[in-house]
Amino acid sequence: MVDNYIPVLLQVVVAAGFASSTLIFSVLLGKSAPRNAMKDSAYECGMLPVGDHQPRFSVKFYLVAMLFVIFDIEVVFMYPWAVVFRDFLANGMGPTIFWSMAGFAGILLVAYLYALKKGALSWKN
Repeated sequence: MVDNYIPVLLQVVVAAGFASSTLIFSVLLGKSAPRNAMKDSAYECGMLPVGDHQPRFSVKFYLVAMLFVIFDIEVVFMYPWAVVFRDFLANGMGPTIFWSMAGFAGILLVAYLYALKKGALSWKN
């Protein structure tokens, strides 16, 4: 049983060794220039940074982004379900797997309708 995990452990050791040796070699062999205010300032396409450091985004932007992630994850769960659905139909478990996904999609439909009712997807407000 433990023999099955040896390749995974070996890959973790090699990855950690490569990452740490790369960092160590860059510190030991790399050149470092003296630090000053100009070197520590932000580089913005060759222009000096003037004004606020970052423009403010509307909360609507983040709300739409979160809704996109939620409904994108729905598709991630539905794709494997659609792939194995035919196999479950052959085994006689078709209604069970269908209604479980229908419940999942129903909950997300309620969430989508709630977001529409609250105006979360309206850019005019």
